[in-house]
Amino acid sequence: MVTINKMEEKHLDMVFEIEKYCFVTPWSYESLKKEIYENKLAVYLVALDGDIVVGYAGMWHVVNEGHITNIAVKEGYRRMGIATKIMEQFISFAQSREMMGLTLEVRISNTAAQRMYSKLGFKPEGFRKRYYADTNEDAVIMWKYL
Repeated sequence: MVTINKMEEKHLDMVFEIEKYCFVTPWSYESLKKEIYENKLAVYLVALDGDIVVGYAGMWHVVNEGHITNIAVKEGYRRMGIATKIMEQFISFAQSREMMGLTLEVRISNTAAQRMYSKLGFKPEGFRKRYYADTNEDAVIMWKYL
């Protein structure tokens, strides 16, 4: 049974391992730590299978909107609805704070993620040309208005 909880320092080692595995240009351990301790705008969640972090995501609450900064699920736990559960928590958080909406960028080639976001009510609103520095790939900007 996977549960969604607030990210704490005890989760950082496992989150960082997922980050390194999932992303060509991962955030540093220190950056992730600063997000949960120093960034007053940041909201980070982890998906736990018992005590094991199997996924995580971050969001910045800026004025009246939420910007999803990152989301990743550990290999072997994908396609089990974990990312959807985390995103549903962010949507609930945003609604409880009366945000106008949530936004994110996703690689144009990541059609699986785009499908998941679409099922949650996100819609493509534009593109960021050569957004991803590692490959110069474009990003799709998606919004969910609340």
